[in-house]
Amino acid sequence: MRYDLTDLRLFVAVAEAKNLTRGAERAHLAPSSASHRIRALEDSIGAALLQREARGVSLTRAGEALLRHARQVFAQLEQMHADLSPYAQGVRGHVSLWANTHATHTFLPDDLAGFLRRFPQVSVTLEEHTSPEIALAVARGEVEVGVMAEEAEGVDVELLPYRADRLVLIAPLEHPLAATASASFADVLGEPFVMLHAGSAIHTFTMNAAAALGRHLDVRIQVRSFEAVCRMVAAGVGVGMVPRSAVAGRPLQPPLAIVALEESWAQRDLKVCIRRREGLSTFAADLVAGLTGVGSGGGIAQ
Repeated sequence: MRYDLTDLRLFVAVAEAKNLTRGAERAHLAPSSASHRIRALEDSIGAALLQREARGVSLTRAGEALLRHARQVFAQLEQMHADLSPYAQGVRGHVSLWANTHATHTFLPDDLAGFLRRFPQVSVTLEEHTSPEIALAVARGEVEVGVMAEEAEGVDVELLPYRADRLVLIAPLEHPLAATASASFADVLGEPFVMLHAGSAIHTFTMNAAAALGRHLDVRIQVRSFEAVCRMVAAGVGVGMVPRSAVAGRPLQPPLAIVALEESWAQRDLKVCIRRREGLSTFAADLVAGLTGVGSGGGIAQ
């Protein structure tokens, strides 16, 4: 197949405008040149991409597939430019960090802010993944540093203590659960739950905990952040299970009841995951030291 980014940009412009002439204008090409490029693109791919109609064009099935992939290509290019731009601005180091939902939404924002103030010449790319994905990526050398909550069974990585935390139940103050200091997970399995989105570590962990008891959770709604879980619980949608760090010491409006979970598995300590400490780049080693206090004579870990 022979085509270039100009061809893909033109195709996206035509597909979005649903008109060859208007798409050519967006791509800053003459209509005749645009038409020639589209025909050459179709010849190269070996399939028709557009259906010519009286008042414009529509996509064929092949065109729909190409549009989806072309958008992904340009999104990746934009990400590449974003990743490279700090170097043009004088940033001398970069660290890729993968973390689970728990760490991303609780401890890491403040800790990374502190690290970046101390090392203004470094940039960090943070991506959210599940703990098993993080361990595998670190073991394969795809990412230097991870933060996760599970043991890395069968994966050759080092785990360093980062933060201690524990899962708790939250409920509206008028809910019967609010009158108790602690509860077992089995006690609340009959309640409707507000959960993080499917695929998040806590969602998977909670569903498995229910299955281990031979029960199923009544998941009323799934959201994208612990803050959203708290707001839905406060609105009376259901009860929630979140890390204590997501609610303790934070001004919750309206206030929520925080109830301790009695299960030992509620302890969810976070760990920094690396392949080998001696194999880290200088900036990755600085980040690990900042998060864990190991090798820095102190640090921001608590």
